[in-house]
Amino acid sequence: MNRIGILGGTFNPVHIGHLMIAQAVLEKFNLDKVVFVPSCLPPHKSGRNLIDARHRLSMTRLAARGNRHFEVSRFEIAQGGKSYSVDTVRHFRRRYPGAKLFFIIGSDHIPKLHTWRNIREVVKMVSFVAVYRPGFKTIRSKLRVRSMIIPGVHTSSSDIRRRLAAGKTVKHLIPENVLGYIRKHKLYRLNKS
Repeated sequence: MNRIGILGGTFNPVHIGHLMIAQAVLEKFNLDKVVFVPSCLPPHKSGRNLIDARHRLSMTRLAARGNRHFEVSRFEIAQGGKSYSVDTVRHFRRRYPGAKLFFIIGSDHIPKLHTWRNIREVVKMVSFVAVYRPGFKTIRSKLRVRSMIIPGVHTSSSDIRRRLAAGKTVKHLIPENVLGYIRKHKLYRLNKS
């Protein structure tokens, strides 16, 4: 039976933390692969600082390149509009019949997880894996969620966007090929990074 991880997000931009999470979950749960799923319009975020989906998809593909256990899906972007996890999980259930699916989330999603659209259906189709940074308090969930601590870099896409806009370096926070893409396409009000 295949064991597939699903890691969704805006990836605005994708960074080393995303890659570290995917690799750590892949190893801990003995997954065959982790599929990155950039969202079109996430229902829980405003689209204010969200760059075009085609750029986020391209950067995610660049970041995943070179790891044979990483794959990138354009499912949510191709659907257009708001991206709901239930639709994504249904898609992967059809694509990988009989596979065990692991839906990877940040621990910050746990308190609201029970409010997600059709969450009872989602819970029947996947095992949730919540990732914590070292030192963060464990959060109780109303649903069954496996958890693990991810050591490493404390970074976020919003921090990277601020650094880029201020002309500060993001070297070692995002893959070099992603930084090259950002420079080439003049994304995030890039000054001189």
